Formats: sequence, C-alpha cells, structure tokens
Amino acid sequence: MTADLHVKQAGEGPAVVLLHGLFGSGSNLGAVARALQVTYTVYSVDLPNHGRSGWLQAPELPAMADTVQRWMGGAGLARAHFVGHSLGGKVAMELALRAPRRVASLTVADIAPVAYSSRHDAIFAALEAVAASPCTSRGEALARMGEYLSEDSVVQFLLSSLQRDGQGEYQWRFDVAGLKASLPSLLAAPAVGRVYTGAVLFVKGGASDYLQKQYWSAIQSFFPAATMKIMPGCGHWLHAEKPQLFNAIVSRFLASVEQAGVDGADGMNREG
Repeated sequence: MTADLHVKQAGEGPAVVLLHGLFGSGSNLGAVARALQVTYTVYSVDLPNHGRSGWLQAPELPAMADTVQRWMGGAGLARAHFVGHSLGGKVAMELALRAPRRVASLTVADIAPVAYSSRHDAIFAALEAVAASPCTSRGEALARMGEYLSEDSVVQFLLSSLQRDGQGEYQWRFDVAGLKASLPSLLAAPAVGRVYTGAVLFVKGGASDYLQKQYWSAIQSFFPAATMKIMPGCGHWLHAEKPQLFNAIVSRFLASVEQAGVDGADGMNREG
C-alpha cells in the first residue's frame, strides 16, 4: 500500500530530494532548498502521513521509504541526492540500503542508523489533547498543549502543522494516531545485512545527543564511505539554528560528489 506525496519542485540541475523530520513538512527545509535550487533541481517532499501528502495505513519506516521510491519512479527520477533530517534521515537511509542505485549520495542530519528510545510521550499527549475535541482557535490549541509542553520552540513548530477545516475547526495535518502506532518502527535500527557504498555525510549538532560517537561503528557497518561534520553550538534543529553553515556544508558535499571528488575516507571534522 502506498500514498500520494505532496512535493514542491524548484530549480534546475541534478536532482536533490529533501526529507523532513517527524511532525514536520517539506517547508521545514526551506532554507536549504532555496540555497540548493540555484544549482540543483530540488524536491521538497512531505513524507507520508505528514503535511499535504496522503496517509499510509501503517506509516512504518520501510513503507515510507517504499513510498518515496515509488514517487521517484512516477516522477521519472532514476537517481537523486538525498538530504534528510531526523526521521527524514532515517527514511533516506532505509531507501539507500534497499535501493542503492536510486541514491546518488546521502546527507543525514543529526540521526544515526540505530534504535532510539521514545522522547515523544509528552508531544503525543499534547497532540491528542488538541485532537480529542474541536478547537475553534489557535489560542485554544495552544492552551491545551501548554498542559504537556513547556518549550515554546517545540509548541510553535507543532502549531505550524495546525490547519483550519471547512467548519472553522482546527486539526493536525499529520496523522497523530498512525504515527503513534508506528513509532516503534520509526525509531528502530535498519535491518542488518545491507550496505550502501556511495558517498554519505552525517552532520551532527554539536550540542545534540542524537548522533553520538558510539554510533560510529553502526554507521560504518551500513555506510562504509561515511564521513561526519560537527556543527558546534547547535542542537537537533541544526539546519534552523545555523542555516548558513548547514547550507554551506551540504552544498560543498554535493559539489564534491558531482565532481567525483569524494575519497571515502572516514573522519570527524569540526566546522566553525
């Protein structure tokens, strides 16, 4: 079973597909899309069960990757560079491992091919509080979420996916129930026994604990040509916290791949 994807296309040149994180939409990577579309054809994808895309009955990681691969076929994209943040990075990694010929390179922002424990209990409680009964204003939704979440940045990020329906009531664009049911799959490590040997760049937020040194052996087992850049002073939302630096790192990596200049050496370098 698959779902139709909402995709925004801009620019001309080699194809680059951008995949956002959990509870987001393609617009979350708008800054990097604008930076890259000068040189590349950029496809900003709303993942299944997010944004304006269709919903899978079970939005698990393999199904999401398969949906993106099927969209590529329908769009006539034989191959593309992928840039994925968080959940989008996990989807991109899964796609690279299952269909390596479709992936020209892989940029993974602040996530690793390992199993994660859930950090989303309070978020789902807040989302369910809004979804439990109709909200007639954003203020009402904000008040309900405030009972569970104290970080304003998280609340504002989630509210960007709140939409008003034809009856004037507010509801989430993403599939709260489906994503909660599928969360174990979304947090799981990739199935072993598969390798993507192409160019891969992991970009870590220096202040984030999502991408840790002890994960490097797992990264190498799946992606033997992987390298890493660390962005000091950034948390998990590194592309939003230091967009110019993030965009420069991604642009340089893609240019090196296009020029066939990647040497495949492992390493962890700091970007200032």
